[in-house]
Amino acid sequence: MHDDVAGQIFEGLERLCVTPESNRILSAPAYPGIERIQAQFRGDAFELHRHDTYALGVTMRGVQTFRYRGEQRYSLPGRVIILHPDELHDGGAATEDGLVYRMLYLEPSVLFQCLEAARVGLPFVDDPVVEDNRLAGLLLAALGELDRELDELFVDDFVSRLTDGLVQHARLPQRPLGSIAWGQVKTARDYLEAHVTRGVRSQELERITGLDRFALARHFRAAFATSPHRFLLMRRLQQAKAMIGAGEPIAEVAAATGFADQSHLTRHFKKAFGVAPGAWNTMVQRTV
Repeated sequence: MHDDVAGQIFEGLERLCVTPESNRILSAPAYPGIERIQAQFRGDAFELHRHDTYALGVTMRGVQTFRYRGEQRYSLPGRVIILHPDELHDGGAATEDGLVYRMLYLEPSVLFQCLEAARVGLPFVDDPVVEDNRLAGLLLAALGELDRELDELFVDDFVSRLTDGLVQHARLPQRPLGSIAWGQVKTARDYLEAHVTRGVRSQELERITGLDRFALARHFRAAFATSPHRFLLMRRLQQAKAMIGAGEPIAEVAAATGFADQSHLTRHFKKAFGVAPGAWNTMVQRTV
């Protein structure tokens, strides 16, 4: 792929900034289980953090660098980035020229809609930077028009093909998951999403699923690549991020989303997204 692939992406989006003159995040319209952004940075952008989604993207301009699984990684334009849920990483530009990249954050449960019938685990791609023009083109099909909403039929095909692409790059063959309590973990997930702003006790999940808390934790992690506790925390943080982006005061957002106070929200926000809420709000822009 050409050293600068930004041209094919920014075509038709002239009103958007395409050079990394300042730190900025462009956020696309939301789709269930999928978040899409364009980011442009100079220097170090994000501190070490981890989130409960896959982070899949393409470097557009500059040299992208990040620390991941104990090593410093580098990505050139056209390379594909594959970061797994709950893996610590940071991020920034490796040169003074700055960096532009596009990223799609995918909840593991979306992949499981493709993998569930086969009863196999999530594919693990050991190398977070891969050179694969076909996979890059697939991601750019979803990331090319950030000012448009994703179509459901497009997403169905996209997720199916993306799953195949990740499987092809997996270091090890997919392992059978055995007997996963799919119905129970989905019930727990739905319950957590419905009660996102309050504390949910283990006894509640035991009562609605029929599983003891330890069995549920094992099944939940096998299905969604994270724990029930962290799943609930990340849903709170996603809601807080949306409210902050809508202009609501951070202190009020903290109270509305179940955090003890603004400092409590800020601490967890930085651990999940690598930047403080106020700094994120300064950088982010909406396409619509």
